[in-house]
Amino acid sequence: MISLDEYRALLAGAGVMRRADRGRLVLRGADRLSYLHGLLTNDIQSLRAGDGCYAALLTAQGRMMTDMRVFELGDMTFIDLDVSLASPIREHLDKFIITEDVSVEDVTTTLEQVGVYGVDASRIVREAKAARQDSPPIVLSSQDLGVPGFDVIVPAGQAEVFVEATKRLGATPVSRETGELTRVEAGIPRFLVDMDTTTIPLEAGIEDRAISMTKGCYVGQEVIVRVLHRGGGRVAKRLVGLRLEKAASRGDKIGSGEREIGVITSAVDSPRFGPIALGYVHRDFFEISTLVSVRKERDEVQARVTSLPFTH
Repeated sequence: MISLDEYRALLAGAGVMRRADRGRLVLRGADRLSYLHGLLTNDIQSLRAGDGCYAALLTAQGRMMTDMRVFELGDMTFIDLDVSLASPIREHLDKFIITEDVSVEDVTTTLEQVGVYGVDASRIVREAKAARQDSPPIVLSSQDLGVPGFDVIVPAGQAEVFVEATKRLGATPVSRETGELTRVEAGIPRFLVDMDTTTIPLEAGIEDRAISMTKGCYVGQEVIVRVLHRGGGRVAKRLVGLRLEKAASRGDKIGSGEREIGVITSAVDSPRFGPIALGYVHRDFFEISTLVSVRKERDEVQARVTSLPFTH
């Protein structure tokens, strides 16, 4: 359930959330960065201790297997991804190790994740971390909810202790529904919600964050290059923002006249922007301010294509 108090905390203070929706992998070994560099869409080889980036793992056909955040920690490389994909992606990564000095471990059950987001997140995380000198947590930068903050990694069983520490320092517990509100406002697509295994990254508009245009080969690169350079970046559909007259729901169809042109993937009723949504539309309807309709069971709601993130 969306709470205005939680929403205000994310925008003007700090919100804390246990991230049970996230899974965690750890790679060790001297070849781990070069190994990942050949598989993922972003420049992993250049990461140094303390660096992180957003990336995708693709099939040879350029379709997404998952998105992820990759962090180099000096003695290991940490991957954050959807919890339901941690085990299958670990198996996939492990399958391609032949002679490389790399090991892949699923640490989803041995480590827990707490998100602290908002303008006051830095202070709260710093002070909460300082109080845990016996076992200082791993702190990773995060903006996947559309609000700057941090994901804090602690040993299993210690997440609630860390949450309580942040609450004493002024953080407000935030529900996943409220986090979805700020995510949609920021126009950040979520894998298995706004993207899936049929999606090409260019359709979701994540290429600026997820794809290095200067790195060497990676799985699926040929398809991406073909679309960008031979096709002028044109894709059959693209994720856009929509401003609506009335609230819509995930799965509602998008139309123009009698033509069905797309589908809603995420929808919220924003306190700042009113009813808004993310959805895919056919390439004839990408243009900002294009008027479309969102078709509910017995209703039709007018909507207009807008740029992302949403602004007043």
